[in-house]
Amino acid sequence: MRIGILGTGTLAAALGEGWARAGHEVAIGGRSRTKAEKLAERLGRGVLAVAPREAVTGRDAVLLAVSWDGVEDMLESAGASDGALEGMPLIDPTNAVTHGAGALLTGHGESMAERIAGLAPGGRVVKAFHLFPADRWTRPPGGGRPRVTVAMCGDDATALDVVGELVRDVGGVPAVLGTLSRVRQLEEVAGFVIGLAFAGFDPASAVPHLPSDDRRAGPQEQAYIPHSQ
Repeated sequence: MRIGILGTGTLAAALGEGWARAGHEVAIGGRSRTKAEKLAERLGRGVLAVAPREAVTGRDAVLLAVSWDGVEDMLESAGASDGALEGMPLIDPTNAVTHGAGALLTGHGESMAERIAGLAPGGRVVKAFHLFPADRWTRPPGGGRPRVTVAMCGDDATALDVVGELVRDVGGVPAVLGTLSRVRQLEEVAGFVIGLAFAGFDPASAVPHLPSDDRRAGPQEQAYIPHSQ
């Protein structure tokens, strides 16, 4: 695939490295052309440094790898308001949360993914890659390491398929949980995970583990309903 990445930070570097390793053509577009050029040179494998508008032109998917408060400026630089991302699978890994505490900074009932969809008319937004630290994607798949689940939400089935393939290419397992109408729930989970981690707790220890044999046994909703209900 031809993949555009908007941003030059740690997630842009990690996923850019993984996708280039998997044989995809990667183009980096940053607000700083110098930073984009340095990142492209470091990643090698034919990774290109381009202007943001070029990073979204003629691509099969675009990753919006900037901090949540830089989203609007980056999308404007890429020409999103002019329809430059129309029909494009647009991956949103942003977390609009307070540092450390993990509280959401979006308005009541609002999600970053839906806000991005409004800023990029016609873009096929998919929420993904927002739960794991960037270094999780710098290690080649395989080697006996367990594959992690990447929770995703999106309205467009084709875009979800494209992003699912890119998830698998960096060693993840795509799990589509619904449309963008459910995406705020995913973003709240990120805040929950971040809050636990900064408080010194392992987030995995706070999530019930369901053995594989139990998963095959049938619906498990009752296992998660408090006995007092």
